[in-house]
Amino acid sequence: MTLHRQPLVFGLLVSRALMVLKQGLSLSVLWWLMALPAQAIVEMRVAVGERLNQVTVGSSTPAVVRNAAGQGVGQIPQGRSVVVTPTGGGVRLADWQGQSFWVEPTGGGYVFIGDQWYRGRVLVVPVDGKVTAINWIDLEAYLYGVVGGEMPASWPQEALKAQAVAARSYALYRRDRTQGDLFDVGSTTAHQVYHGLAAETPSVQAAVNATQGQVLTYGGRVIEAVFHSSSGGHTENSEDIWQQPTPYLRGVADFDQDAPVFSWSETFSSQQFAQRITGIGQLQSVTTERATPQGRIMSIRLQGTQGTRTLTGTEFRQALGLRSSLVSVTISGSTIRIDGRGYGHGLGMSQWGARSMALQGQPYYQILAYYYQGTALANLQLAARPQPDPSPRLATLVPQLALVP
Repeated sequence: MTLHRQPLVFGLLVSRALMVLKQGLSLSVLWWLMALPAQAIVEMRVAVGERLNQVTVGSSTPAVVRNAAGQGVGQIPQGRSVVVTPTGGGVRLADWQGQSFWVEPTGGGYVFIGDQWYRGRVLVVPVDGKVTAINWIDLEAYLYGVVGGEMPASWPQEALKAQAVAARSYALYRRDRTQGDLFDVGSTTAHQVYHGLAAETPSVQAAVNATQGQVLTYGGRVIEAVFHSSSGGHTENSEDIWQQPTPYLRGVADFDQDAPVFSWSETFSSQQFAQRITGIGQLQSVTTERATPQGRIMSIRLQGTQGTRTLTGTEFRQALGLRSSLVSVTISGSTIRIDGRGYGHGLGMSQWGARSMALQGQPYYQILAYYYQGTALANLQLAARPQPDPSPRLATLVPQLALVP
């Protein structure tokens, strides 16, 4: 199935002068948002269940079921759920079979997907003979479920605001680069954690609402505002992790010493280690071949009784389930001890560092300016005007989104 999304064009207001720059699909130019559903202004497409054998969907209010062409085929009663399974080249939803189906709650209701509640609506599609469920949701409503999934709601409001702006920026950066894809982001740490209604609290909603439409920019473009839990004392330069320099992702001293993951250790028996990293037998020696200036492993050679393997830092971390690749390895007889610091890749904003800065009285915009060097805070502004509706199902909005310093 091919999903058609109209391209977005951005307007940039610099030094009080509106400059309209036509640069394709870049978020640095004037956005024209065409043929979006009536309930949303800027929608995110979030994969909340990928390649599943089946997925359960339902609604808190009566929900309309539509086929791939947008035609209504039936309803799901309030409070009821149905199971979606793959069939042939499509999916089966209750008694309906088709290429894909929308489930759209009426009256401001919520949609049930898998085992959680979400705002917006859901599209179920076949992918590789299985079912993928995609939550289509307004950007700001999406952030309610992200900020609460990424940070404890009890943290200082300024830290939550910093998280809201970073998450909004990251989401729009991704959205601008996924026009031809089935979805913009997933719901796990591979992108940013999204738990829907379960993550919403008054403090989280307040942080999102207080920063509504605010994004980080560099050179007039929305940035890839990556973040992590704790750097272990110092964040990284992008080129040391990604091999390519990004001017706003510069390593800075962190304030994450209070993080419970600032320092940690894991212990493995030789047998456990050999089961997780195969092909080397009992580990005999470890050599770090390449590391970042902060000590994060980029390449490591493991020599054992049955062979030698060289892994990237990411492969080593994933194989052993480590919090980060900022580690040292000690072999003592049949025991392997790994001492590490931090949690995550170490790029961009440290969440525990943001918390510490907020507790010291720093406002969210200073926290963001510290972790994303040389960036500017800008506002997205909407001025929608109605246009002729080409479809009986889709309302056409043409909001003009402008970046305002």
